[in-house]
Amino acid sequence: MSRSAKPRRPVKTGPAETLHFDDAAHVRALAGPGHANLIALEKELGVHVEAPGGGQLVLSGGERQARTDAARVIHSLYARAEADLNIDPETVRAACRMGDDPVDADDTIIRVPRGVSFAARTVNQGAYVRALKDEDAFDMVFGVGPAGTGKTLLAVAWGAAKLARGEIDRLIITRPAVEAGERLGFLPGDLNEKIDPYLLPIWDSLREALTQRVVDKMREEGRIEVAPLAFMRGRTLNRAFIVCDEAQNATRAQMRMMLTRLGQGSRMAVTGDPTQTDLGPREPSGLAHALDILAGVPRIAVTRFTRTDVVRHDLVAMIVDAYERADAGQ
Repeated sequence: MSRSAKPRRPVKTGPAETLHFDDAAHVRALAGPGHANLIALEKELGVHVEAPGGGQLVLSGGERQARTDAARVIHSLYARAEADLNIDPETVRAACRMGDDPVDADDTIIRVPRGVSFAARTVNQGAYVRALKDEDAFDMVFGVGPAGTGKTLLAVAWGAAKLARGEIDRLIITRPAVEAGERLGFLPGDLNEKIDPYLLPIWDSLREALTQRVVDKMREEGRIEVAPLAFMRGRTLNRAFIVCDEAQNATRAQMRMMLTRLGQGSRMAVTGDPTQTDLGPREPSGLAHALDILAGVPRIAVTRFTRTDVVRHDLVAMIVDAYERADAGQ
C-alpha cells in the first residue's frame, strides 16, 4: 500500500522479507497515522517497509543486519500494540536504539486502573520501572538524569497506579519552589495560587496518568497532595507513595529533611538532574550530596539516565547533547 510522498532515507537494494501477524488492527496501530511510525523506522535503520494489508509488513533494502534489526523492532512494537500501549515515532526511535534488550516485558509496564498504561521505552527506563515496582527490595528509588527521560512521569504513574488500586492512602508529590522568596510575594492571589505555577509539571503528569476528573476527585478527598518541599517539614508520611521531584534544587538540609519523612508503609521516588541546579553558587545541591553519601545503603536503588534515554521530541536529545558538549568544552 503506497504512502504519502514523504522523503525517505535512500536504502540499498536487498531481498524482501515478509512478516506475518495475526491481527491486522494491531499492525495498523503499529504503523501509525499516515504510517508515521514506519517512516520513523525507515529513517532510523535505513530499510524500506511496506504494509500491503492483511496483517503483513514487507521489509526490503538496507543491509542484512538492518533488516534483522527492523524485524526485531517491529515484533517489539507489535507486542506493545497487543498490550494496548501507545506507539508513536518517539517510541519507534527508542526501540531502534535498544539493541537486543527487551523493554516490553510485563515488569516494565505500569498499568493504571481506569487510567492509561505506561511502558518503558529504553533499557534504563526498564530498570527504573522494575525498581519502582520491586517493593520487596527497594523503599527508595532515585531516578537521575537529563530532562525528557521520563523520570517524573514514570514515578507519578506508579504512585497513581498504587493509589487507584487502594494499596496506599495518599500520593504525595513535592518539589522545591526555588524562587519562593521575594519573587513569590509579588505573584497575585493566595498561597495556593502563588505556588501553583511551580507545580504545573506535576499536575500535567497526574492528568496524563489518571485523567482530570479522577485527579480533581482524589485531590478533594485528600488522597493526592502536591505541595512545595518546605511544606514537608515536621511531617511523618505513612502509607503513602512520595515523589520528590526536581531534587537538584533542594539544599543539603532540605534533602536530608525530605528523605527522613518516610513513614510506615511508605516508599519514595526522588528525581532530578544533578547537573542542572538552579540554586545559588554558595548553595550546593542536596541531590548530588545524597547520591554520594547514600551509595551502598541497602533498600535504595539508583537509576542513572543519559541523553540516549530522552523520549520527548527527538530534537530534545540533540539539544541535551549540544549542551553537554558545550559544558565539556568549558
